[in-house]
Amino acid sequence: MLSSFSLISLLGVMLGVLVLVVVMAIYSGLERNVKSRLLGFTPHVLLSYHDPSTIDGRMSDWPAAAARAKTLAHVETATAYVTDNVIVDVHSWQRPVMFRGIDTSDPGQVEGITKMLDLSNHPNSTADLGIDDRVVISSTLAEQLQLTVGDKIRLLSTRNIEGVMRAYKTTENPPLRDAHKQSWEIISTTLSSGWKQEGEMISLTFDTYRQGYKLIEEILSNDIREPEKERLTTILIAMDHSEKDETKQLFQFTPESKKEIEKSIANLNTSDQEKMDADILKSLKSVVLPKDAEVCGVYQASQMAVTPDLFIPLPLAQDLAGLGDSVQGIALRLDNAYNAESFADEARKILGEDWTLITWGQQYQAFFSLIEQQRGMMYFMLSFIVLISAFSMMAVMFTVTIQKRREIGVMKALGATPGQIMRVFLYQGMILGTLGAILGIGLGRVVIHFRGQIQALFRTLGFDPFTSSFTGFDILPAHNDPFEQAIFALMAFILCSLAALVPAFFAARSDAAKSLRNL
Repeated sequence: MLSSFSLISLLGVMLGVLVLVVVMAIYSGLERNVKSRLLGFTPHVLLSYHDPSTIDGRMSDWPAAAARAKTLAHVETATAYVTDNVIVDVHSWQRPVMFRGIDTSDPGQVEGITKMLDLSNHPNSTADLGIDDRVVISSTLAEQLQLTVGDKIRLLSTRNIEGVMRAYKTTENPPLRDAHKQSWEIISTTLSSGWKQEGEMISLTFDTYRQGYKLIEEILSNDIREPEKERLTTILIAMDHSEKDETKQLFQFTPESKKEIEKSIANLNTSDQEKMDADILKSLKSVVLPKDAEVCGVYQASQMAVTPDLFIPLPLAQDLAGLGDSVQGIALRLDNAYNAESFADEARKILGEDWTLITWGQQYQAFFSLIEQQRGMMYFMLSFIVLISAFSMMAVMFTVTIQKRREIGVMKALGATPGQIMRVFLYQGMILGTLGAILGIGLGRVVIHFRGQIQALFRTLGFDPFTSSFTGFDILPAHNDPFEQAIFALMAFILCSLAALVPAFFAARSDAAKSLRNL
């Protein structure tokens, strides 16, 4: 009976440690692989410049910024960064998705996408995006829209939709000379009859100039037709080129500038509303023109991390985001991504306050916080398995002390001290804890090594708790952490030793005479 009870206790401890080792190794492997995937296309540090004069914080002179960023220590590459949303149209099925622009001249980004490709289900997948007509899509998007390598998709920029709606809205308004009648009459009068001739130069008084300039800016802040906006802008540019004479309180213009202003005013006074609307609708052909692209690859998406549905070449990304030749930021890749925080702190001191640096840890801070919380919960819950095994061992040891009461009485009658009695049972618990921890770690490593075959067996039985569509991997990744597994073994040893200590204490206090009579 003793060997059977001991075997049961040993199995309990071994299974508890085994579960801890396997689950936490797989969890660590998933976390490491997801981070590796994210770092394959995510900038280690995203560099942007705060310029109030630019639209949406875009960077127009980004090659110069990239060249400067390359001079910083630990920077391997500095490339353009563009991300936005787009509408995918496939056989009249539309769906909004996120895309990320990839600089195909950067081998690191191309290699990162290549490692993610789903070659088992789409063997012809490649990360060779070319220039502007090839894309890599996620397995989720491929499944939903029934796409595969070689299929054609159509991309409609949401920026274009905004432009179309804005343009259509302006055609519903009357011409600005009617919509802003009072302001326009003042502008027309002051900029037509308020001129003063002084030799070859023509001038406007400060009050006339400022009144007209302010009213034009107010009109421009409203939704007006693009042709009217262009003519008003022409007037402002001509006024900006004037020379200010503080002594005479005048703004001086050249005859050419005056002629340009009067010409724009005349055009706005005689513009044909129907013709302007026709020109606006005609210009929309270039705005709403969709981009056709070919699917050159499919990558395995994971539900554990949010990744873009589309990876597209940088020029196409700039067009779809409405950036022209500008970008949203500079993507920096470092020689060690895990030193991004310290690098950002040093770079901020060098670049100045106008530059913003966001590390990959900050970009995915919410995701990593969730990972840490889940890891803590896993440790907490799975540790109870070992704790329950320790309680089972305590129950077994109590049973042993009852069965061995006569032997305990004989030992005490022969002169055994309470400490010696305690050590007998304590050593038994320590031995069971040590053997259970060693066997649990060893079998756990065996299970991790053959996890692919175990998964395949589950799949043949129609049971797969870790589908590739959820994890993003055909075979569960795993990472054996020797230090972590040593902690598990130490925890099992301590719990088993403490579990044996309680029954050992009661055995040592038993009365020798009663033990001999087995009372």
